[in-house]
Amino acid sequence: MKRAALIAILATVVADQATKAWALAALWPPYSPGIAVLPVLNLRLGFNTGVSFGLFREGAAEAVWLLVAIKLAVVAGLAVWLRRAASLPEALGLGLVIGGALGNIADRMRQGAVTDFLDAHLGGWHWPTFNVADIAIVAGVGLVLLAGLRIPVVSPRLR
Repeated sequence: MKRAALIAILATVVADQATKAWALAALWPPYSPGIAVLPVLNLRLGFNTGVSFGLFREGAAEAVWLLVAIKLAVVAGLAVWLRRAASLPEALGLGLVIGGALGNIADRMRQGAVTDFLDAHLGGWHWPTFNVADIAIVAGVGLVLLAGLRIPVVSPRLR
């Protein structure tokens, strides 16, 4: 179970950093219209200096190392939780969240902002641009939530 979580962490960081390196090389200049992939998805380079969904962008650029420290503390807490994970879905979910967080932390440490390049949209409405690490974090949280909803196979009266 813990091995699967470690593989999820490593795979997430590698996939995230590889796709961001590709985006930095292929999608320059930033904030251009990008490349249409699907009617609802563009590849469009952007940088998030804020926290989730670009919130608090104004003051975040000066607080890069504070954000890194906070995120590393969260990762440490998640690692403690992972050691106590009771199921494979919970462990995998935590692995995906930790891997995604580490991928975004690496960007923030290297360039002061997180590289984003996936632009989902419908009509004139655009979701905030995101990346593979963000997908892993959302999927990981979903797995952890599903793991928490597990229903015992054996009735408590039969134990």
